[in-house]
Amino acid sequence: MSDFWIYFQLAWRHVLDIKSYNFILFLAALAIPYSFREWKKLLLLLAFFAIGELVALLLSLFGIVIIKLNLKESLIPITILITALFNLFIMGKSQKGNGINWIGFFVLFFGIIHGLGFSRHFKSVTTGNLSDKIVPLFEYTLGVQAAQILVIVLVLILSYIVQNFFRFSKRDFILASSSFIIGVVLPQIIKSII
Repeated sequence: MSDFWIYFQLAWRHVLDIKSYNFILFLAALAIPYSFREWKKLLLLLAFFAIGELVALLLSLFGIVIIKLNLKESLIPITILITALFNLFIMGKSQKGNGINWIGFFVLFFGIIHGLGFSRHFKSVTTGNLSDKIVPLFEYTLGVQAAQILVIVLVLILSYIVQNFFRFSKRDFILASSSFIIGVVLPQIIKSII
């Protein structure tokens, strides 16, 4: 198996690992307000997130940014909570006036936080000096992005099924899904504070 597939699959499995479900929850919270018709906006937000993750991985790899594990573990659930709360506040409101600019900025920032979370895993699966890690970093990043796209597509499919076959309104889907996500991450945040 080529090195590309090794690092691609390591990243793929890391994102989709049920034990590290926070990445899945964030992506779900990000995708919940959107539909297949808005795939371009969602893909743009995912690109902002990917850029943030890559920047964080590079900064961590070069030793420019080092954050303690417990801080990363606290910040990631907070990004999920903020995203889910944002969904509740925009629920039922037209998003035509909401530019992607400021949302994109927050998603980019959240990507940096999540990328710092990925950095620990990436460093644990690579060996050698710094120059030996650059190509694997991009291979790993492609695996992360592919897994993230899969999660986004699955959320969009779930949204379509719930809204079209079970006749939930978009508002109700956003309310139920975002509330569920808040219910999952709030205990994590409280536990990390105590």
